[in-house]
Amino acid sequence: MQLTATFNRLALGSVIMLASLGTAQAQEDDVKIGFIVKKPEQSWFINEQEAATELGEEMGFDVVRLGGEDGQEVLSAIDNLNSQGADGFVICPPDVRLGSAIMNRAEEYGMKVITVDDQFVTSSGEPMEGVPHLGMSGTKIGQQVGDAIAEEMEARGWDPEEVGALRITNEELPTAVERTDGATESLLASGFPEDNIFDAPQKSTDTSGAFSAASPVFSKQDDFEHWVIYALNEESVLGGVRASEQYGLDAEDVIGVGINGSGAAFAEFSRDNPTGFHGTVAVSSTMHGRQTAEDLYRWITEDKEPQANTETSGTLMTRDNWEEVREELGL
Repeated sequence: MQLTATFNRLALGSVIMLASLGTAQAQEDDVKIGFIVKKPEQSWFINEQEAATELGEEMGFDVVRLGGEDGQEVLSAIDNLNSQGADGFVICPPDVRLGSAIMNRAEEYGMKVITVDDQFVTSSGEPMEGVPHLGMSGTKIGQQVGDAIAEEMEARGWDPEEVGALRITNEELPTAVERTDGATESLLASGFPEDNIFDAPQKSTDTSGAFSAASPVFSKQDDFEHWVIYALNEESVLGGVRASEQYGLDAEDVIGVGINGSGAAFAEFSRDNPTGFHGTVAVSSTMHGRQTAEDLYRWITEDKEPQANTETSGTLMTRDNWEEVREELGL
C-alpha cells in the first residue's frame, strides 16, 4: 500500500511538472509584436497594419496596432508594447532622426525593431546600420513619376516651355527628397525647362498641408495654362490638385501623379468626372505590412535576421487601369 501511495505521488508530481512545462512552452510560443505608424488615419498605413494583423492571425501571433505622430507618442507606444509583453515592433517613424532614441528604448526592453517605408538616419543624415528596413527605392519610383508625367504631356501635345511644374517638397524627410528629386531628374531628361519648376514646401505630408503649400504658387505664377504636379505621396499631389481647382484650372490642364496606391487614389479614380489627378505609382502597402510582420516574427521565433535593406518597386495606376492594378497588387 505504501509503495502504491508513493508511486501515485510521483505520478502526480510528474503530471504537475509536465503541465507547468506545457504552460511555459505555450507562453514562449505566444508571440506579440507592435506595428507603429506615423499617420494611422491614412489609407496606406491602415492597409499596412491590417495586412500585418491578418498575417498574424494566419501564422499564430498577435499584432498591436499603434500610432506615433511625434517622438513622445512613439516612446509611449513602445512603453505600451512592453507592458503588453511584445517581443518587438515594426515602425514607420514620424521623424527619421528619432532612430537613436527609439532604438535606445527598444534595447532597454530587449525588443527587435524593423523600419518600414521611412528609414532611421544618424545625426549626419546617413542610414542607420543594424536596423533592418523595407521600403521603396525613392529615386527609382520618383523617376517613374517623372516618366509618367512626361509621357502624358506628350500624349496631350503640350509644349514643355508653356507648362509649369509644381514640386511639393519636404526637405526634412530623406524619402521625400529622393522621390521628388527622382521625378525632377526624369522631367529634365525629357526636355522640361528647369526654370518652369516651382517648389511648394509643405509642413505636413497630407492633403491639407499640400493644399496650403500649393495655393500661393499658383497665385504667383500665372503665366502658365498647363501644370504638372508631383510630390512624395498621392495625398500631397491631391492637395496640389485641389489648389489648382480653387485657382480655376480645368482638369484637362493639370497632370498630377502621386505615389502609393491607396484609398485616396481609388476615391479619385471612382469620381464620375475626371480631375487633374492623372495617376499614381502604386506600391503594395499590403505587401509591406505582411512582409515586415513575417520578417519580425521569424526573427523572434527562429533568430532569422531580415535583410539589412529591401527595396520594392511600383506600377503606374491610372483611371483606366486602377482596378486591375489594385487586384494585382492586393491593395
